[in-house]
Amino acid sequence: MWWAWKLRNEGKALELMDPLTESQFPNSEAVSHSPLYNLEMKHFLELVLAITWIWLLSLSARCFSQVQPRPQQGPQVPCFFIFGDSLVDNGNNNGILTLARANYRPYGIDFPQGPTGRFTNGRTYVDALAQLLGFPTYIPPYSRVRGLDLLRGANYASGAAGIRDETGDNLGAHTSMNEQLVNFGNTVQQLRRFFRGDNDSLNSYLSKCLFFSGMGSNDYLNNYFMPDFYSTSTDYTAPAFASVLLQQYARQLAQLYSLGARKVMVTAVGQIGCIPYQLARFHGNNSRCNEKINNAILLFNSGLKKMVLNINGGQLPGAKFVFLDFYQSSQDLASNGASYGFDVIDKGCCGVGRNNGQITCLPLQQACENRAKYLFWDAFHPTEMANILLAKASYSSQAYTYPINIQQLAML
Repeated sequence: MWWAWKLRNEGKALELMDPLTESQFPNSEAVSHSPLYNLEMKHFLELVLAITWIWLLSLSARCFSQVQPRPQQGPQVPCFFIFGDSLVDNGNNNGILTLARANYRPYGIDFPQGPTGRFTNGRTYVDALAQLLGFPTYIPPYSRVRGLDLLRGANYASGAAGIRDETGDNLGAHTSMNEQLVNFGNTVQQLRRFFRGDNDSLNSYLSKCLFFSGMGSNDYLNNYFMPDFYSTSTDYTAPAFASVLLQQYARQLAQLYSLGARKVMVTAVGQIGCIPYQLARFHGNNSRCNEKINNAILLFNSGLKKMVLNINGGQLPGAKFVFLDFYQSSQDLASNGASYGFDVIDKGCCGVGRNNGQITCLPLQQACENRAKYLFWDAFHPTEMANILLAKASYSSQAYTYPINIQQLAML
């Protein structure tokens, strides 16, 4: 948990505040003194606190924080809308019939509210990103957000979801990208009522919000490279599949634009040929990764980056898209794991079989003790620590973002 000091003027004690929950933790009992003494002591404590805070900030500026994203004074954008799969799902799959669920322990073992449906031990990438953007709480799942809370955003992501509607059907029910867009359309209708039918004001509001879309992983993992369930690998060559996938995704992103999105982040598919699930199944070369999958993914990623270039070139007037290179960032984390504090980069912290990747984390299974030393939480998903590092890198650096980083996008 990360903390921020906050001085409560109305109280007699300094309180330690969690900026996500606003929970109060009094440091000590108040002591009664004369009014003059109390005033002098108050000024003294404020001065000491200010000096201490400045020193801590200067220290953190010299160090690469390995633990927590630093909170802002307030949200840099009014709202944040999230579309994607299990990498960013925070509970939308909890109430549906599917194998793609994570609302049981040890999932959420390091999350304050325990297992919520997040497919990791703690926070997801978008949780960490929301903190960096200054939101006081995490963006809630669409399945639970109601009323005026929609003005702050919603998370529509669903485990096993893909660009194609049939993707992930092998795991059961889920909400595809097309269905997530329908849900967002319903949200826009609700927001329109808050703006009393004033479309100009609503569109102006939405144009200031951030939108995140992370799709494509399951279209390869739970579609193209699963020939026992899907015919796509026989229907299309790898280049042809990337092409049809990009065409459909372009239509979906255009629909998102038509609903009011202007500041949009789209993610490349990560290096899923190197996740524990694939490492447990594939031993065909020295790298141990399944390069057939990685090479197919690179075709999609290359096309997606070109799509962003075209959109920013005027294809969707007024839109500003940012390409997040999750492939390169995940590759760098794995290649330089030790420098980021990871001792284990080839197996899940929780799972069954070779590399803890043949079967994913089971209910009440014993997870590894030092989660921060593992790059992967289970057979498919990164740990909270990896999510935080990726969020920080894409927020303030252009090493993995194009043409600008997320902080710059928020400020537009």
